[in-house]
Amino acid sequence: MDIKHLRANARERLRPYCRVCRECNGKLCAGEMPGLGGTGSGFSFMNNIAALAEHKLNLRTLHDADSPDTLYTFLEKTIVAPLMAAPITAIGMQTNGRLSDKDWADAVVLGSQQAGTIAWTGDGPDPVHFQAGIEALKKNGVQGVPVIKPRENKSILEYIKRAEEAGALAVGIDVDAAGIINMKAKGQPVSPKNEEQLREIIESTSLPVFLKGIMTSDEADLAAKVGAAGIVVSNHGGRVLDHTPGTAEVLPEIASEVSGRMLVLADGGIRSGADILKMLALGADAVLIGRPLIIGAAGGGAEGVAFILNKLVNEMKAAMILTGCSSLAGISNEILR
Repeated sequence: MDIKHLRANARERLRPYCRVCRECNGKLCAGEMPGLGGTGSGFSFMNNIAALAEHKLNLRTLHDADSPDTLYTFLEKTIVAPLMAAPITAIGMQTNGRLSDKDWADAVVLGSQQAGTIAWTGDGPDPVHFQAGIEALKKNGVQGVPVIKPRENKSILEYIKRAEEAGALAVGIDVDAAGIINMKAKGQPVSPKNEEQLREIIESTSLPVFLKGIMTSDEADLAAKVGAAGIVVSNHGGRVLDHTPGTAEVLPEIASEVSGRMLVLADGGIRSGADILKMLALGADAVLIGRPLIIGAAGGGAEGVAFILNKLVNEMKAAMILTGCSSLAGISNEILR
């Protein structure tokens, strides 16, 4: 398998819902629903790309960091590098069935396992979306992080029980999905969560709970106060609110607020190993990868997902060598210009 054929296969399978552009930046697919573009003008998606591009890497080669160690321990589980598959759901709806939710869940869970990392699975307007991820984790006998939409708390607690029964490593709530209209249209209402509701969720389970969709330092602080194990700095891939900043723009101030008190993960616009390195230098403990893995799954199933993840890890290692980072501990904002 090579990237050229993988992308060609994905383009044939996903058209016209994804063009598999040479540069996945959200410009051609802005506002397309169904599809994989950003909401409205598409600026939130594009801002993710632009925010990462603002940061440059300092090239350093007079050192002995020739074999960087990328191993990362996430909740006592060692993975190949600080990158994991982001939770994506309703992919069947967004591609008009070109890539089904079951095929996506199976590919991303198994592909992540093959690459030495783990998948976060998602939730959506149809309860089948959440179940597809749970079943993929069970079938492959692997641990993952099922992420639940901000439903009514009673429903969230029920979904957490299902995650526990599947042997989940942790659970997440993608709080940035609070305004998704098609959830309500399908009889699955979602809403923002206040401090009391968050405490109820977190105290209901022994699993670590992550809040995904944090974009301000004050909400990161609240997440820490209510006992969340971590947050994901994310604008939902630019698909819920137009005109948000890119995640790399807000990540440093958020990491400064809560680093050391909880895990800080980030996603949004990551397309290369150098992008991963930038996010880590900006304060993330680990990153989640989204759209590139859709291309991997559409173009080559689980093998395609593993191919993309392995490619990113190799690129990250090369970038670490060329910035003088021998280990994850050596990555700091000093490598950024």
